[in-house]
Amino acid sequence: MSTSESFIAHLVELRNRLLNSIVAVLIVFVCLFPWAGNLYAMLAHPLLSRLPKGGQMIATDVTTPFFVPLKVALMAAFLISLPYILYQLWRFIAPGLYEHERRWVFPLITTSLSLFFCGMAFAYFLVFPVVFGFITASAPVGVAVMTDIDKYLSFVMSMFVAFGITFQVPIAVFLLVKTGLVTTAKLREIRPYIIVAAFVVGAIFTPPDVVSQFMLAMPLWILYEAGIVAAAWSLKPANRAR
Repeated sequence: MSTSESFIAHLVELRNRLLNSIVAVLIVFVCLFPWAGNLYAMLAHPLLSRLPKGGQMIATDVTTPFFVPLKVALMAAFLISLPYILYQLWRFIAPGLYEHERRWVFPLITTSLSLFFCGMAFAYFLVFPVVFGFITASAPVGVAVMTDIDKYLSFVMSMFVAFGITFQVPIAVFLLVKTGLVTTAKLREIRPYIIVAAFVVGAIFTPPDVVSQFMLAMPLWILYEAGIVAAAWSLKPANRAR
C-alpha cells in the first residue's frame, strides 16, 4: 500500500471512529431527553438545598428554561459515552503503538478517566455544599439569593473542569518520571513550591473562602504525592532511589 493510500485509509478509519462516538452520544442523549429536567434538578440540588426556605432559582432569558436542561442532558450523555469514545480512540491509535507503549497507554487512559470522574464527584458531594453554604450565608440582610440557572450551570461546569483537571496530577507526575524529564528525587525536592502553588490554584478557581480553597489545594497536594509514589513504584528497583 502506498503512502497516500495508507494516509487515506487512516482518515477513513478516523472518520468512522468519530462517527461511532457521535452516534453513541446522540443515542444516550435521546434516552436521557425525557429526564432532562430531573437531571438539572439533581445538578442544582447542592445549591437549592442551601437556599433559605422558599428560595428558588430563576431564568432571565425566554429560552433558558428549555435549553439549559438540554445542555445538562447532553453533558450527561457525553460523560456516559466517554468510556466508549475512549475505546474508539484506543482502537485508532493502538495499531501504531509498540507493545511496551500499549502496556502503559490503555491503563493511563482508563485511570485518567476514573480520576476525572472522581474529581467531579468530589466537587459535587463535598465542595459544592461548602461553597454554596458560604455564599448563601454571606448574603447581606434583605438580599434574596436567586441565581440564574444558566449562570449556575456555567459555574458548576467550570468547577467540574477545575477539579477534574486537578485530579489528573498523578498522571502528569507519572508521565514526567516515565519519560525521564524529571526524577522522583527532584519532585520531592520541589514539594514546598508545589504546596504553595496548590493553594494559589485553590485561591484562583474557588470562591473567596478559606475552606473551599483548602478543599482544592489539599487534594492537589495529596495527588501530587500519590503520583510520586506511583512513578517510583513503576521504576526498576535500581532506579527507584533516583
